[in-house]
Amino acid sequence: MQNNPTTYIDPTAIIDEGAQIGEDSKIWHFSHIMDSARIGNKCSIGQGCFVAGILGSGCKLQNNVNVYEGVTLGNNVFCGPNMTFTNDLNPRAEYPKKGNYTSTIVKDGVTFGAQVVVICGVTIGNYALIGAGSVITKDVPNYALIYGNPGTIRGWVSEHGEPLDFDDEGVAVCKKSGENYRLDDGIVTKILN
Repeated sequence: MQNNPTTYIDPTAIIDEGAQIGEDSKIWHFSHIMDSARIGNKCSIGQGCFVAGILGSGCKLQNNVNVYEGVTLGNNVFCGPNMTFTNDLNPRAEYPKKGNYTSTIVKDGVTFGAQVVVICGVTIGNYALIGAGSVITKDVPNYALIYGNPGTIRGWVSEHGEPLDFDDEGVAVCKKSGENYRLDDGIVTKILN
């Protein structure tokens, strides 16, 4: 394990040899960090989490989140309580994959509500907001508001998580930041000044 003096690790947590944990991160009660885990700076890993994947900086995992090998989270990803990522499309106890897993990519700033399940092999775009209890079975575009089983696009949100209401010209303003966004052919982009 990479040892940083600014990292807090609860005595009940299990950190396997080879795990890398960034500065100013916190690993709480009864979590298990596998040897394949790479955790960025200023992350918070809640109670009872299992991490074998890669977390960027500033990620927050609430209690009982599972991030299996093959899952990569960008920076500032929020994972609600009891959510899980999968890494095998056709698991069989009799025929283990032995590290040959299907990858999942989560881009920066994504938020997952409680008890979301992400089926492996998808990419989730920047600042997407996934509602509680959703099951994600396909790629999610940037800024999408998704909920349901299977998860379906129900709208769009800004980087601040505010709903975006697009006018006839495909432009919306975030009520919190004043930043402008454009919707064009199902793709939302932030308009840079």
